[in-house]
Amino acid sequence: MHIRLAVVDGHTLIRYGLSELAAQNPEIEIVAESSSMADALSVVQAAQPDVVTADVTLPDGDGMELARQLRDLRTDLGIVLLTSCAGDDVMFRALETGVSAFVPKTAPLEELLAAIRHAAVAASSFTAAGLAAALFRRRAMQDQFGLSSRENEVLQLLQRGMSTPEIARAMSISHSTAKTYVARLYEKLGAANRAQALMAAVHYGLIRYEQTTPGHAEALV
Repeated sequence: MHIRLAVVDGHTLIRYGLSELAAQNPEIEIVAESSSMADALSVVQAAQPDVVTADVTLPDGDGMELARQLRDLRTDLGIVLLTSCAGDDVMFRALETGVSAFVPKTAPLEELLAAIRHAAVAASSFTAAGLAAALFRRRAMQDQFGLSSRENEVLQLLQRGMSTPEIARAMSISHSTAKTYVARLYEKLGAANRAQALMAAVHYGLIRYEQTTPGHAEALV
């Protein structure tokens, strides 16, 4: 099987390392390289590779956002995300982005090779070392918090940026009851405000990462 590979990474050593990897594995041919998000899309579109490896953190942008754009362009494109931060929350963000594989930069070369080969033949199927263990940890965390159905509903509305009065109206409850639900949710998540609550919820897999940012942390009144 011949694999046409494009590399998007801001680190010269990583690009060089992947070139060396390709040189040692004749089935892999590097057809394009990019060091930034700014020209990555045009470079990939021009080269039409089978697989793209992209750093999660690019000098001028978010590698996961690039992965989303690439996936929108081509459903058959293999996308391998490389990362220096291999936490569970980052892995689940990668999964939700629709990439083919997620590989820490500290992983053995055999793991990276396997991810590239997997991406070439199963672009829409996600693989990552430690995924099963991460899923187990996520389920354990979700059980630990024990949010009620109403508290889960409040969490979803908080993620949408609603204030306490808006939550009260959306749930057809009183303002004081809404405040109670919000306060109880903060207590369970160990949060002092909306931003902390949302970040904790994303980290523990209680909500999906959907551009949840501290910008949603306006005061609840």
